[in-house]
Amino acid sequence: MASLRALECLVAVADSGSITQAALLLHSSQPAVSHQLASLERETRTVLLRREPRGVKLTPAGRAAVADARRAIEAAASAVRSARAAGQAAGGVLRLACAQSLTVPLLAAVIRQWHRRYPEVAITLRESTSMDEALGLVDSDEVDVAMLTAPSAGHFTITALAEEEIVLTAPTGHVLAERPAVRLEDLDGAPLIHFTPDNGLSVWLDQSFARAGVHPETVMRTSVTAVAPQLAAAGLGIAVCPVSAVSQGFPGVVRSFSPRWVRQLVAVTSAEPDPLVARFIGDLRAHGLRVPPDVRTQLAQGDPAAETPRPSS
Repeated sequence: MASLRALECLVAVADSGSITQAALLLHSSQPAVSHQLASLERETRTVLLRREPRGVKLTPAGRAAVADARRAIEAAASAVRSARAAGQAAGGVLRLACAQSLTVPLLAAVIRQWHRRYPEVAITLRESTSMDEALGLVDSDEVDVAMLTAPSAGHFTITALAEEEIVLTAPTGHVLAERPAVRLEDLDGAPLIHFTPDNGLSVWLDQSFARAGVHPETVMRTSVTAVAPQLAAAGLGIAVCPVSAVSQGFPGVVRSFSPRWVRQLVAVTSAEPDPLVARFIGDLRAHGLRVPPDVRTQLAQGDPAAETPRPSS
């Protein structure tokens, strides 16, 4: 395969009309340029330039080659620029995966900020309700970083982002909604809007209920995390979900658990983050998890004695 240096020599000769001038343009020697051109002619198996008393002229084959040679040189320069920009966290492609319920409260504002500050960075996003699926995307190098709850095991690099509260959502007037805070034990026998097995919250909540010896009655299931609190507000039961799933203007009631129930949100990478990913993670940490003001107000009315976080799984 022709070397990039040989293509540079061909272009320099085409532009200057002289091997001597081409050598000056390339800060090289005339014999070195001649050697590169001879190598290129051997590779193409044809004559690319004709030496004349007043310099050199490209043959038809040389003119055909020089257009692609220019594109190859520009592509190589572009590759270097792209790599340098990514290394300096100013360009490149940033591939994200995120737990479905975190897209708006954790990511949206930071992505909007990056579109404004770093327009040369292309950002892609894949949402998931399954931790195993998201971790698989990181492991197979299909994404650069995944924003999830802390995985229990694995060979990944984990960076803490924020703490997220697990809350109870219920319709206005529900007996549990009358309390400033709810104990997990209060859910025993309660009609529960649960999650389908493809949503990782399903197994996680079942394990949490089992450890507490609590047996709510599942009345229906949804695969979409943000739908569960809406169904609860519509009077179909109660829902236990991350606070990130509760939207602004929520028509039901949101209550904290006592003791307060939280889980850790993390950024998961396959190795130490490169500069581009590290900058994005840093901005996520600075931004934190945004909870709608009206939801925050409801939670602030909770039990002030709810001081000990319930261990997350």
